[in-house]
Amino acid sequence: MKYMMMMHTPAGPYQVDGWSQQDFRAHIAFMKDFAVRLREAGELVAAEGLAGPDQARVVRAGKDGQPITDGVFPEAKEFLAGYWIVDVDSPERAYQLAAQASAAPGPGGAPLNLAIEVRQVMSAPVLD
Repeated sequence: MKYMMMMHTPAGPYQVDGWSQQDFRAHIAFMKDFAVRLREAGELVAAEGLAGPDQARVVRAGKDGQPITDGVFPEAKEFLAGYWIVDVDSPERAYQLAAQASAAPGPGGAPLNLAIEVRQVMSAPVLD
């Protein structure tokens, strides 16, 4: 079963711009190591970090089909910082992996304990 694990972070405290180089490097090293462990276990499908909310836009099709954009929304309380798609045997395994990701180090090496939303990736129904 495939699951998407989405890392949600508060708009303020996770802003890595204010972190020391040592803290930032430790955080990135953790994320890279986490991806390597998932890959070696055969569980990693995809993983990406995302640009900050200051670069986000909401897009809708206008009446003529042309894109209409709205945003920037920097006042949001939380934003999606990144995600992993994993292929695991059970939801419990996805929850275990999400807890590991949640414990990524922040300033001073303390675990961030960020919220990781876990949702099953749905597949299309088999048509007769």
